[in-house]
Amino acid sequence: MENFTIPCKSSPPIPIVPSKFSNPSEFLPRQTKPTISFSRKTLPKFTDSHLNYLRKNGEFTEAVTVLDSIAKNGSKVTSTTYMNLLQSCIDTNSIQLGRKIHERIDVVEELNPFVETKLVSMYAKCGFLDDARKVFYAMRERNLYSWSAMIGACLRDQRWKEVVELFYSMMRDGVLPDYFLFPKILQACGNCSNFEATKLIHSIVVRYNLAGCIHVNNSILAVYAKCGKLKWARMFFDQMDEKDGVSWNAVISGYCHKGETEEARRLFDAMSKEGIEPGLVTWNTLIASHNQLGHCDLAMELMRRMESCGITPDVYTWTSLISGFAQNDRKNQPLDLFKKMLLSGVQPNGITITSAISACTSLKSLNKGLEIYSIAIKMGFIDDVLVGNALVDMFSKCGELEAAQKVFVMIPEKDVYTWNSMIGGYCQARYCGKAYELLMKMQESDVHPNAVTWNVMITGYMQNGDADQAMDLFQRMEKDGKVKRNTASWNSLISGYLQLGEKNKALGVFRQMQAYCVNPNSVTILSVLPACANLVATKKVREIHAGVLRRNLESEVPVVNSLIDTYAKSGNIAYPRIIFARMPSKDIITWNSVISGCVLHGLSDIALDLFDQLKKSGFKPNRGTFTSIIYAYSLAGMIDEGRQAFYSISENYQIIPGLEHYSAMVDLFGRSGRLQEAMQFIEDMPIEPDSSIWAALFTACRIHGNLALAVRAGEHLIDLEPGNILVQQLLLQSYSLCGKSEDTSKLKKFGRDAAIKKFIGQCWIEVKNSVHTYVAGDRSELCSNFLNSWLQNIEEKAKRHDFGNELCVEEEEGGISWVHSEKLALAFALIGSPSAPKSIRMVKNLRMCGDCHRMAKYISMAFGCEIYLSDSKSFHHFSNGRCSCGDYW
Repeated sequence: MENFTIPCKSSPPIPIVPSKFSNPSEFLPRQTKPTISFSRKTLPKFTDSHLNYLRKNGEFTEAVTVLDSIAKNGSKVTSTTYMNLLQSCIDTNSIQLGRKIHERIDVVEELNPFVETKLVSMYAKCGFLDDARKVFYAMRERNLYSWSAMIGACLRDQRWKEVVELFYSMMRDGVLPDYFLFPKILQACGNCSNFEATKLIHSIVVRYNLAGCIHVNNSILAVYAKCGKLKWARMFFDQMDEKDGVSWNAVISGYCHKGETEEARRLFDAMSKEGIEPGLVTWNTLIASHNQLGHCDLAMELMRRMESCGITPDVYTWTSLISGFAQNDRKNQPLDLFKKMLLSGVQPNGITITSAISACTSLKSLNKGLEIYSIAIKMGFIDDVLVGNALVDMFSKCGELEAAQKVFVMIPEKDVYTWNSMIGGYCQARYCGKAYELLMKMQESDVHPNAVTWNVMITGYMQNGDADQAMDLFQRMEKDGKVKRNTASWNSLISGYLQLGEKNKALGVFRQMQAYCVNPNSVTILSVLPACANLVATKKVREIHAGVLRRNLESEVPVVNSLIDTYAKSGNIAYPRIIFARMPSKDIITWNSVISGCVLHGLSDIALDLFDQLKKSGFKPNRGTFTSIIYAYSLAGMIDEGRQAFYSISENYQIIPGLEHYSAMVDLFGRSGRLQEAMQFIEDMPIEPDSSIWAALFTACRIHGNLALAVRAGEHLIDLEPGNILVQQLLLQSYSLCGKSEDTSKLKKFGRDAAIKKFIGQCWIEVKNSVHTYVAGDRSELCSNFLNSWLQNIEEKAKRHDFGNELCVEEEEGGISWVHSEKLALAFALIGSPSAPKSIRMVKNLRMCGDCHRMAKYISMAFGCEIYLSDSKSFHHFSNGRCSCGDYW
């Protein structure tokens, strides 16, 4: 052990000693020179033996009277008798008696440090640390026992930092702790994570030859492990000459707390080989660690192994398992374990009951929750605030607000979590008014609202659609509530506005959040990124990405997954592929995001190659994977492969195909012109087709010019969505093309007025960091004559390069007198610039018509620019006369 040296840079801090206690005369009498009196008479009744008799018989009032008589008579008592009286105060926890005896300290024949030390102990053990501190700092002389008493007092009151300060002070006074006191000081170091003080103690232990004390060594080891300094702990452990079960438990616990369970298991096995059998504490430490990391099955395996070794699981073992399974959403397993625990005869504690109730909450199982509730009542846990909080939360989330309110009222000492659970229950049930009333009562109570309380209220009002009230609470939070807004407060507003469809307001709050220098977290990023998933927000996505890198959030897989998805939807597929390639760890969502991004951009070959890599990497494709892969086969024209992929969903992966997979299959047949196969596939479906299936067929019929089948698909659509005016309009055009009278058609029952309503096309384009809006038919931006001439010239050239046989069934009205919004936007971008821009980005609210599609393809070739356009049906990337949609949208 002597070879293990400790560098220590810090010097002991100066202890903070209250100045008003620096003068010992304020609290203790001045010691005078002893005098000898030959005239004093000693009465037999007033003897130490009589005081001891009174003390042993609990006659303390009489003892105080005797002390007064002794003082009046000028006699004295021995320090031992006086200290015995103080010990009686400690034993009976009587501070009143202790104060009376302290007031009569003058009767002690010799006031020494031991008497004063006993006074410190008396005040401390009776719960009056300030009085103990006054006596301690007024002492003329402090020995090891005095320091031990004061340190013990602070330790009992969990004043960890003060214990460390006292240690530095006693060292400056030249008093060295012994092997009884060092472990107490080290306990404080561990609880306040004071690594520097621990290193100093370690060096003192080595210097003064105390390294042979296993109790001290175990304490040093425990602090290194608790502070997370595993290298120090392991080095110290390996050099220990003697190890016991406590030593092994300390180092195993350190690795468990750091999440390094494999090394903890290796040490666990080595412990047995060294001849020290793991005890209950060791097993529980290992089991709890696995549960906290979500390795519940391994934890269960450890408990079985523990039982096979003859060690019976206790309440902590069972509670750890139940809590671990509940936190990891393992459905009914926590409750099954709870039942087994009761059958094994182990009595649950409050945490066990709380975990079982939480499991019922996750399952939304009110009946099972009521069973646990009855057990809690029988076992006397109903007053336990943790159990009460869990019950309020369970009843609230199961929609039983009246029961939740009854439990809430029954809890004698409510904490902030009790109030928050009840307020959250009202908010979740959309009773924001009642939640607000409870918030007002909470402010008047002894428990004040915290940030969580305000955030729950803000979220509740947002979910209720009352954004104005939510914003009012957000602004009042710091002013009236005196509670500082945190990141979660801003997140509540951002996610609320997004749920209400107010993307611009959500982004505005996000910008304000940055202006206030509030650091966004992963929840913020995951909320705000989807709002930027459009072609006119590419720069904003890059800004958010930069913020992710600055705040080291790139290691969080969900954040990076969202970045990949958002970049792809904002028209950039290069960045997602680079990010994907650099990710050290990926999950199935990562693979799905990059594959769907490639499909969106028409890169079917890359998507299919990624699918092969996914399977080789050991990942199992899920529902989302197969949806993208069938679309990839559709883009590539690989019908047989796409059909095989569809049937493998159920045959190879035991996944029941959903409507999204059937819709992709209709797209697969329809894109290749196999319309009858598509129709037959729909008729053979084991589930009822929804509007997405018939919309896919309608698109195929429109592209390939099959009017009869288009009408049939349109009629099915109008049956499913009778109020959809766009569908009515498309069906009306189809009837017109085939000469069918609308008066005898399915549109008759909706009325002629509904069928002839028109949607106005709008387009948004980004030019020089500004977003401009264009409406169909609006020519205010450009000279009409020049605009007409330019558009006619481009359209004529576009028609010479591209011919199609698709049906003229469009979502918006056409003609030169009604110029579509995307044509106006393109004209603005090209005519208004001295040179053709390298890229043009646009978003449109309706499906792009065939004429505008041809024009965009021609412009991309003639002007050498990349055009990105996202409409209501598809994503288009026009480049060199081609479109990523393959002219099928």
